[in-house]
Amino acid sequence: MKDSAELLAIAREAVEIGYRLVTTSDRGVVREKGDRDLVTDLDIQVQQHIRAYIDQMTPDIAFLGEEHGGGELDQTADGVWVLDPIDGTSNFAHGIPLCAVSLALVERGESVIGVIAAPFLGLRYHATKGGGAFVNERPIQASSNDDPGHAIIAIGDYAVGPGADGKNDYRRSVTKSLVENVERVRMIGSAALDLVWVAEGRFDACVLYSNKPWDTAAGVLIAREAGAIVADTAGVPHDFSSSTTVAVAPGIAAALWPLLASPVSTVD
Repeated sequence: MKDSAELLAIAREAVEIGYRLVTTSDRGVVREKGDRDLVTDLDIQVQQHIRAYIDQMTPDIAFLGEEHGGGELDQTADGVWVLDPIDGTSNFAHGIPLCAVSLALVERGESVIGVIAAPFLGLRYHATKGGGAFVNERPIQASSNDDPGHAIIAIGDYAVGPGADGKNDYRRSVTKSLVENVERVRMIGSAALDLVWVAEGRFDACVLYSNKPWDTAAGVLIAREAGAIVADTAGVPHDFSSSTTVAVAPGIAAALWPLLASPVSTVD
């Protein structure tokens, strides 16, 4: 296998392919792949182009992408590229510029390279395990805020599809707890941006109610490398078996966990 620097360069060029496509191509047809869950022709095209490139450059590394059915992450594999071609497709389909291309290299269940780009915002993030986190070549660090009353916290989308009502009971309870205790709550519709904006200190925390590998694999690494604590809503250190994803600035972590306590058993 290539060394870390070579793999990072490949990952960054792969995401740049997506960046260029998103900013220069028409979205094409917009379809529903589930209840209020959209996919555009461009989502599929971005995945196809990125996969073709990384298959050529790293034929020995497996691939998992959100489109064409997604799938399960093999946490025993020596290497898997994990891609979300357009994270925040609903935003993208409606002309809202809050979306991202997200690519990670996962080795034996742990992200070791993460690259995320926000094409309409001109932001390019990357991190390697133990190598720090960067935006547009500048090192980034999680917020130093230690007062939850001055915290901006992002939350993930509410559930749709079968069983959404029960799942959203928990989401509503968390939203209520947060709005009563923090400065502001935001829902921007892109897990990748939620995580890198915690890494960059724009948000003091984000609370995501799921843990799809293509949504979180790159952003979790970038957040951790920037000094954020990444766990589930119970405060247990996050991995790919976690059902939820929380990234938080260390100074408000202890105050945040009690606000995320679940009154119901189903939070997926």
